[in-house]
Amino acid sequence: MKRAQWIVAGVALALMAGGAGALVRMKAGHRLGAPGVKTQPIPDSVRLEVLLPERVADFDSQPVETTAEVLNTLPPDTSFGQRRYQAPDGFETLLNVVLMGTDRTSLHQPQFCLTGGGWHIDREEVTQVRINGRPPYDLPVMKLTTSREATVNGQTVPLRGLYVYWFVCDGAYTARHGERMWWMARELLRSGMLQRWAYVTCFSVCAPGGEEATYRRMEQFLSAAVPEFQLTPPAASP
Repeated sequence: MKRAQWIVAGVALALMAGGAGALVRMKAGHRLGAPGVKTQPIPDSVRLEVLLPERVADFDSQPVETTAEVLNTLPPDTSFGQRRYQAPDGFETLLNVVLMGTDRTSLHQPQFCLTGGGWHIDREEVTQVRINGRPPYDLPVMKLTTSREATVNGQTVPLRGLYVYWFVCDGAYTARHGERMWWMARELLRSGMLQRWAYVTCFSVCAPGGEEATYRRMEQFLSAAVPEFQLTPPAASP
């Protein structure tokens, strides 16, 4: 190997070693930020319980247990909150929060979960939901319109699903996964703090043709529900 090639190889190895060392030092020295959602400790566990409201407007709810598959797949300090809400007329929606801990792999590209569950994503768009907070604000969300077939009473029927999600941490929120990743890396490099992001989803199923009406109901639900569990932005003093 020529002398110049040896120099280039040596510089490349030094850069890789230096980068790896910086990542190790960064991981060892960073501190975990505060969550942007309400939580409480779980006795004898590194997880937290994400506190979702039992009642929202005229919606009652039931808690939904996190499956063993999810618990065993995601990092052990990942925290959860999940409730199924039902209005008096039978309309239902599922509200779910996944909160990362020190391991950033708790959160991933949301579309993977839907397609893995058999749903086809027909359309995705960034929109806003007006949140009835103090003061009111517009929350950016990603709205996915999905479809699949299901067997009901021995017959195959088409279904539509409305899936709304966003990410929130202490002091920031976004509808875009890539933007969240960039902000997290920037803050880690700038201050040594690992932002503790939560992934919030709301999901409802309807028959074909009912997508618009279903989404309007979800908007109304989220407008009332979000201030009950989300801490960002902070509420103004009464």
